[in-house]
Amino acid sequence: MSHLQTFQIYPDIPESLSFLEDLSRNLWWCWQRDAIELFRRINPQVWRQSGGNPIAAGTYISQEYFENVAKDDSFLAHQQRVKESFESQVLAPVDRSGYPFGEHGTIAYFSMEFGIHESIPLFAGGLGILAGDHLKAASDMSLPLVGMGLLYRDGYFRQFLDPEGWQQEEYPTTNIHYLPINKARDQAGNKISVSVSGPDGDIHAAVWQLRVGRIPLYLLDTNLPENPPQIREITARLYAGDEKLRVAQEILLGIGGMRALYLLGIPPMICHMNEGHSSFAALERLAQMISTYNIDLKTAMEIVPRTTVFTTHTPVPAGHDVFPADLVRPFLKPLEGRLGVSVDEILSWGQEPGAGKDSPVSMFVLGLHMAQYRNGVSELHGKVARRMSFHVWPEIREEEIPITHVTNGVHVSSWISQENALLFERFLGPKWHRYPLTSDIVNRIDEIYDEELWRAHQMCQSRLIRTCRMLMLKQYARRNAPRAMMEDAETVLEQGILTIVFARRFATYKRAHLLLSEPERLEAMIRSKTHPVQIIFAGKAHPKDHQGKDLIKNIVQFARKLEVRHRVAFVEDYDIHLARHLVQGADVWLNTPRRPHEACGTSGMKAAINGVLNLSILDGWWCEGYSSESGWRIGNGEEYDDHAYQDAVESRALYNILENEVIPCFYEKKGGNAPTQWVKMMKSSMKMAIINFSSHRMVADYERQFYIPAAERLKTLLENDAAEARALAAQRRRLRSLWPHIHINPPTKDKHGPFRVGNLFNVRAEVYLGELLPHEVLVEIYYGIMKSIDEMGSGSAREMNVKEDRGNGNYLYECTINCELSGRYGFTVRVIPRGDDRIRFAPGLITWT
Repeated sequence: MSHLQTFQIYPDIPESLSFLEDLSRNLWWCWQRDAIELFRRINPQVWRQSGGNPIAAGTYISQEYFENVAKDDSFLAHQQRVKESFESQVLAPVDRSGYPFGEHGTIAYFSMEFGIHESIPLFAGGLGILAGDHLKAASDMSLPLVGMGLLYRDGYFRQFLDPEGWQQEEYPTTNIHYLPINKARDQAGNKISVSVSGPDGDIHAAVWQLRVGRIPLYLLDTNLPENPPQIREITARLYAGDEKLRVAQEILLGIGGMRALYLLGIPPMICHMNEGHSSFAALERLAQMISTYNIDLKTAMEIVPRTTVFTTHTPVPAGHDVFPADLVRPFLKPLEGRLGVSVDEILSWGQEPGAGKDSPVSMFVLGLHMAQYRNGVSELHGKVARRMSFHVWPEIREEEIPITHVTNGVHVSSWISQENALLFERFLGPKWHRYPLTSDIVNRIDEIYDEELWRAHQMCQSRLIRTCRMLMLKQYARRNAPRAMMEDAETVLEQGILTIVFARRFATYKRAHLLLSEPERLEAMIRSKTHPVQIIFAGKAHPKDHQGKDLIKNIVQFARKLEVRHRVAFVEDYDIHLARHLVQGADVWLNTPRRPHEACGTSGMKAAINGVLNLSILDGWWCEGYSSESGWRIGNGEEYDDHAYQDAVESRALYNILENEVIPCFYEKKGGNAPTQWVKMMKSSMKMAIINFSSHRMVADYERQFYIPAAERLKTLLENDAAEARALAAQRRRLRSLWPHIHINPPTKDKHGPFRVGNLFNVRAEVYLGELLPHEVLVEIYYGIMKSIDEMGSGSAREMNVKEDRGNGNYLYECTINCELSGRYGFTVRVIPRGDDRIRFAPGLITWT
């Protein structure tokens, strides 16, 4: 129909229930068990049909029904209890006068996706779930943080399988009227919008606000009448396949997102870029800094990176966004006037060192250059990220590359089962989820009666089985499956059988095929009369990943075999709702990535907090979390060049562990009681995960290591008309111009070896600094044990002291070496700038002997 007018009607909520509207408009409810139950008890069937969306559920309930609930004293008492919690945890003012951030300081957290709840389709997978958990923990901790993302009209794809088991995708349009969002307003109460220049004209975007507890999440939306169709498509789908559209998304997120924050009156003290997708935010922040403080680009470049955090989640170079320079250039052309440099100079910040002006632009490289605080998301991933960044710092040792790590964590309240939450309230205290837990408190998990913990787990497993059956009935009905298959779906999986779950993105490096490498051996485990096993698979393949789709097809066809079809299931459309049931109801969480390709892998953490035991390759977080008391490892952390050989070795190891350790342990039940050793491991798993792998610990690490130092640094850099920042810019110019003249003569030692442990000797080196002065540089001896005849392994640096000023820019440096351990060692001497990490590790400012 033409000229169609639309309008939305919401229920007329009685006055006594008015708090329900406020609650439904803040996603705080989605990690509060009591609040979820408040919505559910209104009408459990409608709650389930709405997908747990309180706004949608409200439109399905009659006015008369609401009137009856409004007179229910029991319900009103429950509502009052939730309201008091909401007011204390969300609305109560926070005194930040003593914080480094001050009363109005803000941390801006940029991310391409946010996974907060299944009813908010703004996520694709682990990166988004991590971002959502980050916001929830920040709210719990009253951190002054805001989120910035995009509002996708179609979101990420929904998965369904055709009759042959081949993945198909559909993109259902999101009903924006069922989302708890409002148009964002500036401090004067006016609605705001942003515009970003693009090659096809200006990109206009509305700014929406979504509340996540105390944290506002702002979302940009190009689906506006004033935009032509091709520009409206920018925020249509998450991770658009078209390269030009992807660039436009990232330009809008970074540049448009930063502009929105300034229009809202909340210029960030600190910018946290979650993955390279948001790296353009630093460019707009530079321009805003220049304009706000009347400084030049070089001075702004001393401020912005020192107050920026860049977190990379990608363990392989192919996973980073890299765009042709000609595609990015027209988007950045308008910044020339505001930054005072050519667009080619701006592009160079995201290009490989020494590359030409037309070389590709890497969002990873841009993020590295624009942030002083850089981190991977697990200890192993930090090492991998340093190895991947060697081309940016080719002159320093890999272990010294300035990338650290903050291991991811999960928001425990969002993922813990209601049964386990009740046990924690009894044994850890009623506010166990409100503060970082000490080991003394968490160790009370050992006091939980084995029978109670096992009974709670059995209830979770029963709920998982019911959910899988229901979802499989739906997926078979969608395919018009024959009656026999529908009946099979009603009886798939059994209570009390060892349940293994493999649920994750179906990328080839995650190796879903490993468990199916010896089908006859696997079938024997599944069909065992005394110790049977059942397996649940779930996960999506990228729409263009045909190898990943083929893995899914093979698993589905295996699951249809007559001999195993009651004990193997592939459940479609893996999302937060399904994930919650899987991590709560599984017995074993299986993870088989090809090391070191798993950056972290937080699903195993979610399982662990529920007492599910991990069986995993030593990759990502499991390198830090594994102990024999809380799970199993496949291999010992080896890395192979021959992938076929690796698969063969590790698949055999997987089968051996299942047959010889996992299955016997699970079925070691005496007199029908809970399996004692298994329950002991469940408790150990819970303690390990809650103490070390919660999002509260993760956000506290970011706050301590990055946010607070950056906030304090910003204040000093801006004091006295940005005097220090201007001085740093001048010093950098001085270093750049004079550094090429530095020369180091070969160092000498005052004694000849061989040496014995405990011996001392002095090392001297004559260094020509030219016009530079000793207080401007660090002269260091770098020494370590030799890896081969002419290659040093890991080493360490020690500062050398000026022994003598020999005039004309020549200085004699000296230090003493203590022979602490035996072995063959090597040493050399280098010069680097003196200062913080931003200046010490500036690419190009290092000279070796």
